Amino acid sequence: MIDATRRFVVAGLMALAVAGCAAKAPAGPNGEPLQKLAVVTASGEHPFWVEIADEEPERQRGLMFRPPLGDDRGMLFQWPGEAPREQSFWMRNTPSSLDILYIDPKGRIVSIASHATPFSEVPIPSNGAANGVLELRAGRAAEIGAKPGDRILHPYFKP
Repeated sequence: MIDATRRFVVAGLMALAVAGCAAKAPAGPNGEPLQKLAVVTASGEHPFWVEIADEEPERQRGLMFRPPLGDDRGMLFQWPGEAPREQSFWMRNTPSSLDILYIDPKGRIVSIASHATPFSEVPIPSNGAANGVLELRAGRAAEIGAKPGDRILHPYFKP
């Protein structure tokens, strides 16, 4: 009986340890925890872990001088407290191509700039009011079937 109880307790502790590890968010390049985000398309809900750029220095730096993003990684640019407006991004000092998804306050994709050219300083406009921008590895938006009008699920957006 004691052996069975001991095995049960050890199994329970191991299950808790595994659950605790699974719940922990991965860390970004500076050790900050990444946040969960999902892109909902006609093909389903696609999860990502994103870095948050919500202060001007972070937004200015973006993904400059960084290696390519993984399939499940991205960067979410936010403008807390600011009204949505036409946004424009460029790829200065960004060595890998990106998909740039412009997002409205309700989490709807306004437009997608696919395969933005690395190192380009040509402005890439949102073509509509946006208060969020999601950057993903180039081609990722097409792989998951993302289109304007699709939804982004993240606490920053209020549906």
